[in-house]
Amino acid sequence: MKEINPFITVGYASKEYFCDRENEVSTLEKNVKNSINTTLISPRRLGKTGLIYRFFDALNADDADFITIYVDIFSSRSLDDFIKLLAEAIMRFYPEKTSFGRKFLKLLKGFRPLISYDSITGEPQVSITYQTPQQKEHTLRGLLDFLDSQNRSVVLAIDEFQQIMDYPEQNVEALLRTYIQQLKNVRFIFCGSKTTLMLEIFSNSKRPFFSMTQYLSLKKIDRQRYFDFIVSHFETGRRTINAEAVDFILDWTMTHTYYTQTVCSNVFACGMRHVDLQCVKKVCAMLLQQNEDIFLQYRQLLTAGQWNFLIAIAKEERVTQITAQAFLSKYGIGTPANAKRLSKALINKDLLLSEATRDGVSLQVYDVFLLRWLQKAY
Repeated sequence: MKEINPFITVGYASKEYFCDRENEVSTLEKNVKNSINTTLISPRRLGKTGLIYRFFDALNADDADFITIYVDIFSSRSLDDFIKLLAEAIMRFYPEKTSFGRKFLKLLKGFRPLISYDSITGEPQVSITYQTPQQKEHTLRGLLDFLDSQNRSVVLAIDEFQQIMDYPEQNVEALLRTYIQQLKNVRFIFCGSKTTLMLEIFSNSKRPFFSMTQYLSLKKIDRQRYFDFIVSHFETGRRTINAEAVDFILDWTMTHTYYTQTVCSNVFACGMRHVDLQCVKKVCAMLLQQNEDIFLQYRQLLTAGQWNFLIAIAKEERVTQITAQAFLSKYGIGTPANAKRLSKALINKDLLLSEATRDGVSLQVYDVFLLRWLQKAY
């Protein structure tokens, strides 16, 4: 029997391979069962998508009266794309062979779509041509009304929801708000990785979605829980990993879910029965080497000032006062205005993560592997 690597880095497998998040799952379940929509905000690669699937898993295990659908709109650039991705998500979760899928396909054919299936993945691909903006809005309304008409409650999770702010159509937020307010049987989870934009959508009193949801901010997994999770899965695989090695992994990855899972997955894949600190350090060095060509490309895309500022943040790991004279002088950044300009540019490029803390705004390199590579190389 083939051995399963328990450290999942992409998607969701089962609750056995999912670490913690009981409180978050409980909050989502409480919200859904009490007709409360949720805004879920999390930095990229912290496990937001996995949490949604874990929640769906738990919800369906406890209550069969829910239809659960997840749609990622990160690739969308317009309302047309939004509708297309929503239709494809519904077909993917409930294919034609199911009763729900057959009813949905019958509805969809009324919009005269071109439906095909990817030759490799087999996933549905939907294309709809619109003659007027009103036809587009009618199609969106039709899809949402269909979900609302089911004899089971629907949970619709929309990931990277902040993308709607970039759509060329000017009325998307107001349109969605109008339709969503009229739905009685659909609960929404609006997910996003850009905190500033998500708060602009849901916290600005002048915008349509103001005060429509309850907030849930995803934080890092508790260190001790992650420690126990790692040790337990090595033991289940009839292996051992000493405490020093686990502590190094959690320190080196800053307990950031994706990077912790990646290191553990690669350590587990080595096949060693007794894992120590030396083994873990070799794996970490290998991961940095594998990504070096990508990191070097970043340098070509940045100005010298931006690159040097990125190195400075990496060296400090976390900076709350980028205009402090000690920080500016130590790394030759120049004036406070220059520091602000450089940080803004790198945040916009998703190379720096900005987080609000009680001590002020905290900056760190978004990609933990890039952070460790910069520390090592410079």
